[in-house]
Amino acid sequence: MQKNLLYYGDNLDVMRRHMRDETVDLCYIDPPFNSKRNYNQIYNNIGHEDRAQAQAFVDTWTWDDHANDCLTQILTNVNGVQTRQSIDLVRGLDSVLGRGSLFAYLVNMTVRVAEIRRVLKPTGSFYLHCDPTASHYLKLICDAIFVPQGGDYKNEVIWKRHNARSTDQKWPRVHDVLLYYTKGKNYFFKPIQIPADQAKLPHTLITGPDGKKYQTYELTGPGVTQEGESGKPWRGFDPSKMGRHWANSHAAMDEWDAAGLIHWPKKNGFPRRRAAEPFVEEERVVTLGDMWTDIDRINQTAKERLGYPTQKPEALLERILKANSSEGDVVLDAYCGCGTTVSVAQRLKRRWIGIDITYQSISLVLRRLEKAFGKKVMNGITLNGIPRDVESAVALAHKKDDRVRKEFEKWAVLTYTTNRAIINDKKGADRGIDGTAYFMTGKKDNAKIVFQVKSGGVKRSDVATLRGDMEREGAAMAVLITLEKPTHSMIEEAKAAGSYHHEMMNRSYDRIQIVTVKEIIEQEKRLDVPTSLEVLKAARAAATSSQMDLEYSAA
Repeated sequence: MQKNLLYYGDNLDVMRRHMRDETVDLCYIDPPFNSKRNYNQIYNNIGHEDRAQAQAFVDTWTWDDHANDCLTQILTNVNGVQTRQSIDLVRGLDSVLGRGSLFAYLVNMTVRVAEIRRVLKPTGSFYLHCDPTASHYLKLICDAIFVPQGGDYKNEVIWKRHNARSTDQKWPRVHDVLLYYTKGKNYFFKPIQIPADQAKLPHTLITGPDGKKYQTYELTGPGVTQEGESGKPWRGFDPSKMGRHWANSHAAMDEWDAAGLIHWPKKNGFPRRRAAEPFVEEERVVTLGDMWTDIDRINQTAKERLGYPTQKPEALLERILKANSSEGDVVLDAYCGCGTTVSVAQRLKRRWIGIDITYQSISLVLRRLEKAFGKKVMNGITLNGIPRDVESAVALAHKKDDRVRKEFEKWAVLTYTTNRAIINDKKGADRGIDGTAYFMTGKKDNAKIVFQVKSGGVKRSDVATLRGDMEREGAAMAVLITLEKPTHSMIEEAKAAGSYHHEMMNRSYDRIQIVTVKEIIEQEKRLDVPTSLEVLKAARAAATSSQMDLEYSAA
């Protein structure tokens, strides 16, 4: 059986290099988007923007070389995946919006949506999860890419995430938007039925001869017709006088009446079809529509909570996967984040492909899958894009792409600690610390290890500085991970920091250890201090980085 695929890298590059045409049954994406953007800026964002009001958006989407390259790819129709309509649309948006953060977001999405359509099977479906800030623009983009090539817009699904809490002078936003498209006219869709709201009993209930409640249904349909008997009176009732016609044959209604399945109102009113079985309130289900109010967001006490800032509930993805795929189908999440889609796909026996540009997400997905399905799940996953040799590690360290800033440091720390470290991902100065891990010192006690990563130019003074950082952080040990081989003077400086004796292990460790990337890759050298997920949970209150939640709160 083909393995599931987890890619570390830019999803645009991954799809173009590794994914063949028409190989995916269902794609769901939840790309980064901003809910706080000031709408007053949208038509005035040419030139300098008010960064204080748009900072969250600008942090992710800026008009830079990457955005400019995406625009060029669209206008020149690289690989022939754009349509005339999508190219004209982007030209128009360029004139209207100007080259700021919003337009950068839209051109980034345009090139990726076009590639997603390419990899979808003719029967494939696509969901784009967004919010009202930009959903109207995204719908135009998806319309321009899917519809001219035989696809179809099916739904705008509204997901009510939470109740209103805001006191702002506007209607509080409580929902997200899911845009649902199909690549062709023939596609897989299975309606979902859910328990009915017991507070909303049907108004068409009647009491039958046996004293039990029964549901009743219309026998007529809208519109007057002269065709056949559907427009003629039956049992003295003429539907045309009400602007309607019989939706069933006279013979069928005679048969139902003979079986006692026609309800004849005692007062004025048309006869109605009566259900054969009594109405059982507890067993009542309804077909789900395009307004989803029964799935809560991930709250602070949810068992599945990982602390990932945009984590979506598994129930949401389970609904989509069950409606638009079957066992064995291939599900793609090109922004897999904390891995909700791939985890649900694994549980529902779908094959899956996950892509993310940050190694923290890849690390979190691996830990999530291992916890949910056991270590054996790793045997069914092929990892791609992760450095396999020193040369590829050097390439990652020197990659000139601000979107993957500090990715080399994250990869090094998480790989060396087998995904058990907490990445310091704060913007601005990291005060010399790239990651933290906790290890057991007793049944209830733990201590800290700090990590620093250097991609070049290491010297003795770096070790001395790390020693000071270790003392400042109150850490028991520190690890310096370096691309370069340490000098003799660096090793001496590390040894001068002394050793730490682990009572439980009855073993001593150098307080400062130096590890090379070559050792991590070629010798598979890993941290051998007994870290504990339970210890990490207990240490959450002491952790200042929100990445503690990101990496371990549900581990």
